[in-house]
Amino acid sequence: MRSNKFFGRDWLSPEIDYTKEEWESLIKLAIDLKTKYSLNEDTSHILKGQTLYTMFFNSSLRTRSTFANGIQQLGGYHVDLEPGKTYTPARKGFEIPYKTERISDVARVLSRTGNALAIRMYGKPSQWIYGFAHETLKEFAKWSDIPIINMEDDIYHPCQALADMMTIKEKFGEFKKKKFVISWAYSGSTAKPFAVPQSLALAPSLLGMDVVLARPKGFELDPKVTKQCKAYAEQNGSAFEETDDMEAAFEDAHVVYPKSWGAMDYFAKIDKNGKKVKEENLDGMKSLFEKNKDWICDEKKMKLIDKNGIYMHCLPADRDMEVTDPVIDGPQSVVFDEAENRLHAQKAIMALLMGGRL
Repeated sequence: MRSNKFFGRDWLSPEIDYTKEEWESLIKLAIDLKTKYSLNEDTSHILKGQTLYTMFFNSSLRTRSTFANGIQQLGGYHVDLEPGKTYTPARKGFEIPYKTERISDVARVLSRTGNALAIRMYGKPSQWIYGFAHETLKEFAKWSDIPIINMEDDIYHPCQALADMMTIKEKFGEFKKKKFVISWAYSGSTAKPFAVPQSLALAPSLLGMDVVLARPKGFELDPKVTKQCKAYAEQNGSAFEETDDMEAAFEDAHVVYPKSWGAMDYFAKIDKNGKKVKEENLDGMKSLFEKNKDWICDEKKMKLIDKNGIYMHCLPADRDMEVTDPVIDGPQSVVFDEAENRLHAQKAIMALLMGGRL
C-alpha cells in the first residue's frame, strides 16, 4: 500500500499537521487491527521484513512494550538504540566530543538501514527547555529519509492521543456532543511535561468534542495550543473553554482526564542563538504544586460526571495524589483499555507511515 497518502510522512505533531479525516482513518484502522488480533488473524504480512528503530531518552513501559510488540505482530523487526549506549544524538552546539554524534549524521545513517525511527525525549534530556525536544525531533525529520515517529516530546504525545481517541470511539461510538475534560491534578513530582495535556486538548477538539481545560492559575498550557483548540471548536461547531474550577468542569462530563503537568514560568529558556538565558526552577514549581493538593480525582468529583462517563489516564498515575484507588480501580475507569489500545493505535501509525500491505 505504498501509494497511500500517509506513506513516508512524519508523526511529529499530527494534532496540527493531520486532518480530522486522517485521524478518523487511523482510528478505524486501529480498531480493525485490534479486531484481527482478537480473532488471531495473521497480520505479519503488513510490514514483513521492515525495521523500526526506537530511541528512548526517558523511561517507558507502555510505549516501549507496545511499539516493540506491534512491529513484530506486523512482521517487522525492532531495534532499540539506547542513547548513551550508542553515541547520543545531539544538535549543533550541544555536542560533546566522543560522546555525541551530530543528528544530521545519525539520521542519514539510520535512513540507509531502517524503515522508521521513533523517539521519546522530554524533561532533563532536553535541559528542561520547553520546545527543545520537539525541535530535536524536527531536526531528525529534516535529515531523515524515513518517517520519524514522536513517542512523546515536550509539546506533544500524539501516540497516546490516538489510543485515547480510539478508546472514546469504542466507548461512545462518536465524538460529537460529548464533553471531554482535561484537568490538571496534583503530583508529588514536578517532572511532568506538557505533552499529554496539550495533545489531549487538541485531539478531541479536532474531532469535534466539547473540551474543557481545567487548571489552577499558573498551570496554563502553551497559548498556541489553546488558540488552536478554539479554532477547531469554531470549525466543528463545538466548544472549548478554560476554568480554574475542577468540580465545575466535571459536571456532566462524559470523559474526565485528570493529569499532572508542569508550570511554564518555571521552565528554562534559551535565546534565538540557543544560549540558555534562564535556568529551570523546579523548587519554585514544587511550591506551586503544593498549593494545589486539593486537585485530586476522587469519588466525590466522579459523582458529578455523566452517569455513563469514564475516567481516563495515560499511566503511570500518581495514586493518592492525582487519583484515589477507588476511582482508578473502579467501574468507570478505562485506563487499562487505553493501555491496551496503545498497541493497536501504534500498529496503525506504523502500517500507514511505513507503507504496509493492508
